[in-house]
Amino acid sequence: MESEKNIEKGSDQQISEMIRIGVAADHGGFKLKVQLASALRDSGYEVEDFGANELVSDDDYPDFVIPLAKAVAKGDIARGLAIRGSGVGACIAANKVLGARASLITDSFSAHQGVEDDDMNVMCLGGQIIGYNLALELALTFLNARFKADERFIRRLAKVEALEINR
Repeated sequence: MESEKNIEKGSDQQISEMIRIGVAADHGGFKLKVQLASALRDSGYEVEDFGANELVSDDDYPDFVIPLAKAVAKGDIARGLAIRGSGVGACIAANKVLGARASLITDSFSAHQGVEDDDMNVMCLGGQIIGYNLALELALTFLNARFKADERFIRRLAKVEALEINR
């Protein structure tokens, strides 16, 4: 299937460009985004910041999350971290972008399993839900995970991709 080839190709590209990542947050995730971006840079990742660039209490998460998700979907960055107060809105917004596969993550198993089985490329975090140490652990787990590309995972993703194309 053509869509299966696209998914498999995208995964290979993602692995080869793993060092370039993006971060985005609104006011609810701003503090955690700044902390994570700094720690990830210190860990050797090239981090592109999609904003917010300053704490503004009435900013709108789609203004930051959607450009992040588009950059991931286009392959400009390998993976993205989207942070809000709860993370829910960021996940909803990112999943509206064709080619973005986002999930709200609160545990280490889901952080790696979402990549390994579902080729998740945007991880959403709740900046007012989890602390810095857990957030960093989840981010590193997500960034170090690789899509398995087993036939069954490719088949399942092709079914999801078909939904996107037929919207």
